[in-house]
Amino acid sequence: MATLDTTWKAKVMTLFPEMFPGSLSLSLAGQGQKDGVWSLETLDIRDFAHDKHRSVDDAPFGGGPGMVMRPDVVSDAIDAATKADPDLGLIYLTPRGRPLTQRRVRQLAEGPGVALLCGRFEGLDERVLDAHEMEELSLGDFVLSGGETAAIAVIDACVRLLPGIVGTPESLAEESFEKDLLEYPQYTRPQDWNGRTVPDVLVSGHHEKVRAWRRQQAENITRERRPDLWARYAGNNG
Repeated sequence: MATLDTTWKAKVMTLFPEMFPGSLSLSLAGQGQKDGVWSLETLDIRDFAHDKHRSVDDAPFGGGPGMVMRPDVVSDAIDAATKADPDLGLIYLTPRGRPLTQRRVRQLAEGPGVALLCGRFEGLDERVLDAHEMEELSLGDFVLSGGETAAIAVIDACVRLLPGIVGTPESLAEESFEKDLLEYPQYTRPQDWNGRTVPDVLVSGHHEKVRAWRRQQAENITRERRPDLWARYAGNNG
């Protein structure tokens, strides 16, 4: 009788497969991979080129600087990545994508996995995105040399939410972006460091007061640093 494979899968289509696993081989993510909680597979996009030079890009129609990734080559790589796993979240990492949020990360972590396409050059032929109905995601309002660094970040964010990765799952509920708040300040020993002391409430032993202080600090920090999150939080808790 066949057993159900519950391993969370990450497949990465890239021109630089040697960049993986990178930091994903270390710490919690690395141990989780060794334990079989999740798996990583890289596909070299150049393996799907159609000429002896393994060309993956060409000049853009309409002119302009730089080169564009070819639709025929990239589409074949996507087909290979998703053939055995058609239910993976198919994502193109690009600065013009929707901002990645913790909410979206949690959704991806609750699914079977992700197939991530790492862009290079001036980007990807739009027809590939349309044909494969790809989701476009961005890490923020800045530009990287390519999507590989972003792919590592997306995988790491998802993997740490998988069951069995974090030793104390309760800590995940206290992190930034949970419940639309940034995380409150943290302190540890020594209690007095270079004349700076830990807030009295944290050493009071009064758990209710500690919880109230932490919530107030999280609200203050969110209001000051992320008015967009604060507006959402206030609207949901008004």
